[in-house]
Amino acid sequence: MRNEAVQRDTTREKRDMTVRRTILKSAFVAIGLAALGMNVAAEELDTLKENGVIRIAMSGAYPPFNFVNDENKVVGFDPAIGTEIAKRMGLETEIVTTAWDGIIGGLLANKYDAIVGSMTITAERDEVVDFVGPYYSDKRAIFTKPGSGISSLEDLEGKKVGLTLGETHEDWAREKGYDINTYKGLPELLLELENGRVDAIVNDSIAAILAMTEKGQEFEMFGDPTTEPFGAGIAIREGSPQLAAEMQKALQSMMDDGTYLAIAEKWIGADIR
Repeated sequence: MRNEAVQRDTTREKRDMTVRRTILKSAFVAIGLAALGMNVAAEELDTLKENGVIRIAMSGAYPPFNFVNDENKVVGFDPAIGTEIAKRMGLETEIVTTAWDGIIGGLLANKYDAIVGSMTITAERDEVVDFVGPYYSDKRAIFTKPGSGISSLEDLEGKKVGLTLGETHEDWAREKGYDINTYKGLPELLLELENGRVDAIVNDSIAAILAMTEKGQEFEMFGDPTTEPFGAGIAIREGSPQLAAEMQKALQSMMDDGTYLAIAEKWIGADIR
């Protein structure tokens, strides 16, 4: 009996030691993974600084925030903000234009390092990317031709509504059940509205107002009462806290010293923080 008791005690002791070793190994693995994650974040920032360049993406079809001018150069509020942030980080800027509906996929595929393209910060997007900012705020608005008789969301029922493919407004319109057409960017939206191929367009208010005013296009508009104003952020890949912190620091310094306001007044004509 005594031998059996000793054997049971020995077996129990071995089991307890195994459990303790397993717990310790798990703890060390967790610590190692955490350290690895920190190293990965550090390496992304270090790589950018080593190369001396940060690649920022936008559609190039969203005036006056970002668009291609007569010299085939991408200009506007977004590239100006992105370039100034990069400058304060000691980096040059390479601007990449790409279709909006695949822009997050391109970021995750390492085709560029950040999206500075007037991207609305949403909970859904925040699950796959990290955001710096917001660097400006805006709200959803609906635009029609004068005398259309459309003055509320209810009036959009049975009408053709134009939107930019891949924007949050598209999801909103689909949830509402509207009859929609999607387009590459704001210039196409304005043309479709002007030519009567859509009855209304849905867009961020600032860009559409400025673009239609610039081209002398007459319009009527009303806001979306069901949606709060939203912030536009700079998207980067997840797991880069040092990169995010340095970009946020650069953005804040621009806002503090008046540089942000100067850029906003040049391209937008107002402080849009």
